[in-house]
Parts: sequence; structure tokens; C-alpha cells
Amino acid sequence: MKSISVEEVQQLLESGKELNLIDVREVDEVAAGIIPTAINIPLGLIEFRMNELDKTKEYIMVCRSGGRSGNATMFLENQGFNVVNMDGGMLAWTGDVE
Repeated sequence: MKSISVEEVQQLLESGKELNLIDVREVDEVAAGIIPTAINIPLGLIEFRMNELDKTKEYIMVCRSGGRSGNATMFLENQGFNVVNMDGGMLAWTGDVE
């Protein structure tokens, strides 16, 4: 499983790179703040909403600490998607949130 640090994600966003971020936390967790441009697909819905994703794009998976996003990363990778897990999750995130 590929991974990326929160610092790398933050640097890419600050440089203007367009990232495909998927936050797999529950809706009530996301209400406390989400990385700008990220979309929320709770982990339990990934299997049912993966048809909304494009296999030609890279997705960075985010959760609270990196565990659930790791599960989502492994699942989507097994389905043929190009996915990367953000290590540390939102607990390690120091950048902007919406």
C-alpha cells in the first residue's frame, strides 16, 4: 500500500496541485473540519460509491488517524484503483480545514 505524509499533501495543495482527496470519516466527524477540496465518502459506503471514482485518477484517502483510510486504500487498490493512504490522518493535519 502506498502512503503519503500530511506534510507532502499540504505542500502539494499549497503549490496549487489539484488532488483527489477522499475523507472516509463519518459525517459527524467531518462536520468538525475537512481538508478543502476533499469529498466525504464514509468508509461503510466506499463499496457502494466506488462507481463515482475514475480508475485513471489517483486518490488520496484520509481519515482521523490513518487506519480506516488504510482499509479503504487496500480495498480500492484491490478493485484496480490508484490510491494512496495519508499517514496520520486528520490528527496530524495542521493545514486549513473547511
